[in-house]
Parts: sequence; C-alpha cells; structure tokens
Amino acid sequence: MVAELTTDAARERLDTLTSWHSDWSGLRVAVLGLGVTGFSVADTLVELGADVLVLATAADDDRARILDVLGARLVVDPLDGAPADLTEFAPDLIVVSPGFRPDHPVLRWADDEGIAVWGDIELAWRVRDKVNAADWVLVTGTNGKTTTTQLTATFLAAGGLRAAPCGNIGVPVLDAVRDPQGFDVLVVELSSFQLHRIPRTGPGALHPASSVCLNIADDHLDWHGSADAYRDAKATVYENVRIACVYNRADPVTRLLVEEADVAEGARAIGFGLDVPGPSDLGIVDGILCDRAFLEDRRNSALELTTLAELSIAGLDAPHIVANILAAAALARSLGVAPETIREALATFRLDAHRIQTVLIARGIRFVDDSKATNPHAAGASLRAFGSVVWIVGGLLKGVDVDALVRDHVGRLRGAVVIGADRSALLEAFERHAPHLPLHAVESDDTGGVMREAVESALGFAEDGDTVLLAPAAASMDQFTDYGDRGRRFAEAVFDIVGGEADGTAAAHDPENPRG
Repeated sequence: MVAELTTDAARERLDTLTSWHSDWSGLRVAVLGLGVTGFSVADTLVELGADVLVLATAADDDRARILDVLGARLVVDPLDGAPADLTEFAPDLIVVSPGFRPDHPVLRWADDEGIAVWGDIELAWRVRDKVNAADWVLVTGTNGKTTTTQLTATFLAAGGLRAAPCGNIGVPVLDAVRDPQGFDVLVVELSSFQLHRIPRTGPGALHPASSVCLNIADDHLDWHGSADAYRDAKATVYENVRIACVYNRADPVTRLLVEEADVAEGARAIGFGLDVPGPSDLGIVDGILCDRAFLEDRRNSALELTTLAELSIAGLDAPHIVANILAAAALARSLGVAPETIREALATFRLDAHRIQTVLIARGIRFVDDSKATNPHAAGASLRAFGSVVWIVGGLLKGVDVDALVRDHVGRLRGAVVIGADRSALLEAFERHAPHLPLHAVESDDTGGVMREAVESALGFAEDGDTVLLAPAAASMDQFTDYGDRGRRFAEAVFDIVGGEADGTAAAHDPENPRG
C-alpha cells in the first residue's frame, strides 16, 4: 500500500510539471541511455534541479566525465533486468532514449512497478518555455523526414522566422529548447520510436502548429512488433494540430491518419502530390509547382512556387525529392511564408550527403550514392528516379519483406549486386522474379573490401547511359559503422576504380564529403 501511495503521489506531481519554471527540484529521474539524446535529457534534468541516475550499457568517456561534474550518477550495466542501483534509487520517473524497445527489461520493470515513462520529446514539450515557447512543426514518415525537415526550416528562416531543425535529425530537441537565443519555430523530425512515447492527451501531449506524415511503409517491424503498431505510432503526429495537417495524396494511409486524428478546431487538411492539385492542395501543373491551399480564391487560381526546370538545375528534380519540397512548402506556407521566398530558398538548397547524390560520371555511367535509403520504400523511390540501373542492394533488412521491391523494379534493372548479412532473402527474390538478370553476391564481410568488389561487379554489368545506384533498402550496421560510412566507402571505391576516367562532371574527391 505504501508503494502504491508513493507512486500515486509521484504521478500527481508529474502532472504539475508543465513548464521550465515548475518545481522539478528533488524529482528522482532515471535516464535510460547515454547517447546524444540521453545526455541531453540528463543535462536538462540536472539543470532543472532533479536527482538524476543515468543507466547505460556503455558510456563515452567524455560524457561520463561531464555527468560526474554535473552531479548526475552513472551506472554502466548490461541492463538485462533492473539493476540494484535502479531499484534502490526508486525513481519517480524514467526518461527513455528512442532506441530502447518497449519490451526492454528495464521498461517492463517500470511497468510492473507503476513508474511513469517519458520520452525526450515529452520532456522537451513540457519545458519548451525556458526562453520562449516556440511553435512546433512536426515531420515524420517512413522516408524523406530529414530532407523535408531541412527544407521546412530553410523556408521558414528565409521568411524571417528564427527556425531550427531538430529531433531525429541529430540535434536533440532539448538542446534547441535551451538555446539562449530562442526560436520562433522548431521543426522537429520524429521517428516512430519517439512518437511511440508521446501521449495524445494530458499535460505531456503535444499541440503542434502543423504536421506532416510523408508516407507509410513497413519499417522497424522488429521494434514495434507489427505494422499496425508502427502505423499507430506515426498517427500521433497529427494529434492536436492547430493549423495544418499535411498528408500525401499518393499514400491513402496518411489521409486516413488525418481523418482519424483529434485536432484543434479550424485545423485544415492539406494534400501534396506530384499530380494536379485540387483546392486545399499543393501539386504540379505543366511542370509548375503550385499552391492551391493558402490563397483566398483557391477554387479558381493557384500560386506558383517554382518549376521542375529550376529544380533540375539545383539537382532537386527526383520525384521523391519534389514530393518532399511540396510537403515542406505546405508546412512553411501554413506559417505564412511567401511563395517567392520558397522559390528563392530552393535556388541555393542542396541535399545532404548520401541522399541520391551523384558521386561521379565515368565511362558514360552515373554512380549515385543513396546509402540513406535504408528500407524498401526509400530504395523504391530512388530506383524510380532512374531509367536503366545496376543496383547495389542489401544489409540488415530489419524484418521487412523485400519481395515486392524486387518484383516491382526488375524491369529497370541491367544487373544487381547483393551485399550485406541478409543476402538470402534478396537472392531468393531475384531468383523468383528475375532468374536471368546478371547478379553477383558479395560474399566477403570485410568492411574494406565489400564496396570495392560491389563497384567492380557493377561495372561489369553497366553500359553507357546506365546508373550504378547504391540504394541498399537495408540498415548498414552489419558491415559498416552507419549509412554514412557505407556511402563514403562506396564513393571511395568509385574514385579508386574509375576516378581517372571521369567525364569532367564530378567534384574533387573528399572522403568525408564525396560531393566536394
């Protein structure tokens, strides 16, 4: 009974913590994880006056040292159960980093004990008023999140707003919230892991200005447990939206998520797509990107944002990138950014490395690094951007079926090179759908040699006018540090093998940024 009363009292106190200026002093908080997100959580909570215990399976030396200086305790433990330090600490709250699955032993223990569990996003929302309470714009989807987040922040900044991209893009939201200069708008990229932890009601629920779910396709099923659970996590992005719920007209699931969402009165549904837009939509008419949503006479007229010809000059004309641009434009227009501002910002915007990035053109063959295509949906979008392709594919498939991806794209393939730990599923799919396609499986697991063999094999298949495309449809950690490492090694192999035969269109080789 005493434990139950203590838990009830802790939950009642947590309900009052809705501001940076609330009384957080002495609150016992366990932080699960010490990556970039976990460190930002611990740092924030110490600054708020909480008593902080950090639990991690491993600890960076610098972060461990800083935690000690801050006054937070660190426990390094396998975390295959609740360690004694945690049970003795008796936390009022656990804040979990995004990578920890819902069935993790520590989280199961917390559930059994009735201890509240937050993610970093809920904490950031509650303390967002440290400097000034910025508007939040939320971006999620299976693919295109980072590009759309960057585009949206770029458009907002060009429109005179102090805007910061943050969240899953690499900058923790808590760091942006605590920036001493403050922001007008935070553009928050959210993974399904982060969305899973965000409550839809109550003091921790987000109330964003506008949100988008770019697309939905099976991904991270090993983490969520099912496609339905993954979809439900993504749906949270539209809850309580105040201005605009932006959805993908080509993906009916995103529209359904908007229809099911509980939003603020007056919030609008805004569609984007590569076809002709209807009223309240953004789309394309005769090569012109148009806004028919944010103008008075939207039934009879449209506003021009840019053209496909202009995007081609900037290297932004791949169909899935154009879709990202339309989604970002819808979010920016919902906050009042002018069409001409968007056009001017696009003239200088460039994609991140490893996102459908031309590394080199040699022997009439284009070598493209889309290492960031870490699931079948992203790889499919990349494949559709080119005509005749030699495809380098494979890695950790994360429990996702690749059969349909292979089936749908064999018609554009000159050949395929399969890499990675999960080769068998891909090889079986190619045998079913393209038994006569030239195919090479890289058997080596040597990190240094995988990409060299892959590029050499792809060159053996490719002809003048083809694209050798690295679009793995899989995670990278089986053979590489991350997708960036995978992309850099691809670029290095390309330059080593055919760099001296470049057609004069490639940038100078920089292994950290193959774009030059």
